[in-house]
Amino acid sequence: MSTSAFAKPPLLIALTGGIASGKSAVAELFAAEGVPVLDTDQIARDVVEPGTPALGNLIAEFGPEILDTTGRLDRKRMRELVFADPAKRKRLETITHPAIREELSRRSSAAGGIYQIHVIPLLVESGRSQAYDRVLVVDTPESEQIRRLAHRDGADDTAAQRILDAQASRDQRLSVADDVIVNTGTLDDLRRFVRTLHENYELLAAARALAD
Repeated sequence: MSTSAFAKPPLLIALTGGIASGKSAVAELFAAEGVPVLDTDQIARDVVEPGTPALGNLIAEFGPEILDTTGRLDRKRMRELVFADPAKRKRLETITHPAIREELSRRSSAAGGIYQIHVIPLLVESGRSQAYDRVLVVDTPESEQIRRLAHRDGADDTAAQRILDAQASRDQRLSVADDVIVNTGTLDDLRRFVRTLHENYELLAAARALAD
């Protein structure tokens, strides 16, 4: 389908899910279909590279100890600093979130496509679900998330549960979902889910353009 056939901006799909739910695998499958995929985790890294205004503001707020030996943000140290302190976490978000949203908007405008996937792990926590045409949730039982975290990161059950408790709950994510992928099967199952959604999103984008 040609982008030039559509006068309207792309249909925007927010892709979210809990940690270790399979968001990255789903995003990669959409990208393989030729869909523009913008990952806010990557953007969050890019906007705090050395020399950026956001990194300068973080240093002014939290001190130079948040940097590693190369002068880049030490993300692990930053997480540890704000994880158990809501006030510090809020100050971090006040600095980084506007920079992330601005860069996401810039990249989205340049990416084109009849629809786009924006990967936003903390969509529910940030209250941004209403900014999107549709929300796609990758859903996985907590027991499976904990198993995957143990396999992927070596986290024990207590540490894994603490990570899950710091995020929106499964029910909260599902409450904002327009579409859900239950990721408990094989990669081939996931590929079929994505292919079906890809075709549906193309049809939705086309119908919206024709309606105008």
